[in-house]
Amino acid sequence: MAHVGVTRFGPARCPSRDSPKEAVSLLVERGYTACELDFEGGFWMDYPWAEELGERAGDAGLALSVHAPIAGFLGHLDRGKKFRMALGMLDHSAGLAVACGAEVVVFHPGFLLGRERAAALAAVVTQLAELRERLEAKGRDVAFGIEIMGRVRELGTAEDVFQVAAELGWVRPVIDFAHLHAVTDGGFLEEEAFRVVLERADRVLEPGAPFHVHFSDIAFANRNETKHLPYGEGTLRADPLAAALQRFDRPATVISESPDEASHLAIRRILLTS
Repeated sequence: MAHVGVTRFGPARCPSRDSPKEAVSLLVERGYTACELDFEGGFWMDYPWAEELGERAGDAGLALSVHAPIAGFLGHLDRGKKFRMALGMLDHSAGLAVACGAEVVVFHPGFLLGRERAAALAAVVTQLAELRERLEAKGRDVAFGIEIMGRVRELGTAEDVFQVAAELGWVRPVIDFAHLHAVTDGGFLEEEAFRVVLERADRVLEPGAPFHVHFSDIAFANRNETKHLPYGEGTLRADPLAAALQRFDRPATVISESPDEASHLAIRRILLTS
């Protein structure tokens, strides 16, 4: 068995928007070693807030990541208002990520918009490459993480995500096991299923880059996610994920998207003591 990489764990939401000091204190107090900053609904921190958060998180050994706003996706059909807005959101997400020392900016892969999958993916790759040039010019060239989605008939399958990550070296796969469990109609029950996906991610990630994992229990219908559940209410478990991660000499950051603190703690207990 390979030497086991370090696993960091934390919530998908910053526990305080009042001050960076309080946010880091709460994370440390609750025993977390990571946190994803929740900009899905919009930006709520400014640059000084982000800079102070980064300093305090660094001192506390916390790994930060950023989740871009939901509308911050690429692969648009035209270069109109929605495209420009998405570019701006991803640009600003990268700026905040650099300010706080975040490892990765997580974003959603977008939509087919009536196109064949190959054409839609080609548009995503082209627009991401253009975004990268813009970010490099501003010193905002942080890694981006493209998330596996929980919809079977849109962009964001595991195959889509691994293809984009393979084409663009600075784009990493974000492995959402709740979404994968949903789209496979509950197929992630054994270690083998987790291991196979992690192996694919391992092949496209640069050496030393951590796996970036989203995890929670999940409800689904017709192979599409319906909602994140408190841990134990569905059929997705952390034990096989913990076992699978131990097979890799690669660090991992696992972000809990559970709806409650008790679930975060239950998942953490399994991942960090297995």
